[in-house]
Amino acid sequence: MSSKRILVVAPHPDDETLGVGGTIAKSIFEGSEVFVLTVAGHLPPLYTEKDYQTTIEEAKNAYKVLGVKNFKFLDIPATMVNEQPVHKLNKQILSVVNDFLPDTVLAPFPDRHIDHKVIFESTMVATRPVGKATCISLVACYETLSETHWNAPYLEPNFSPNYVVNIDEFIDIKLDALSCYKSQITKDVGPRSINSVNSLAHFRGSQSGFKHGEAFFIVRMTG
Repeated sequence: MSSKRILVVAPHPDDETLGVGGTIAKSIFEGSEVFVLTVAGHLPPLYTEKDYQTTIEEAKNAYKVLGVKNFKFLDIPATMVNEQPVHKLNKQILSVVNDFLPDTVLAPFPDRHIDHKVIFESTMVATRPVGKATCISLVACYETLSETHWNAPYLEPNFSPNYVVNIDEFIDIKLDALSCYKSQITKDVGPRSINSVNSLAHFRGSQSGFKHGEAFFIVRMTG
């Protein structure tokens, strides 16, 4: 992924690390600039303000591990993104696209989580090749362990990657960043455990001749 300016659209704090933590770290190491836009947060009414502040601090700590310096948090309550006016959400994402001018946009796959579905749709609108968005040469979706794999087979779209990034030299950084999300990860069992995330990276790598990989579905690519 030879990009110079990468926009990662994350539904919630930790999704960027679960899905593309290794790719973020690798891209920054290779000289790319990465911007992480987190759309929803652990806000009332389902969560407390303390929950929100905890996850924001965890995200900032994870960003330090990954090397991310550019980021923005929108103040939309988690699981309630679909209650936002569509035009407003589209505009918020488009505003970041217009300001940052990425050549690559990494978006969540539209999976089991309603926030992921809605944010995917708005990202597709914001990245249409018109206006300033013509700077974008690659749009791809990433998988989020704990949500992407719970889609109903045959009845819903399933994640079938067509591109894998080699993160052999960056898997430890990804896992260290994930460890910052103490309120979100589980110890041994569960999709958000360090073991599960590492296992998925092993599996994706094995599909492409690497030890560790992160998988994507390319939506649009221009040369």
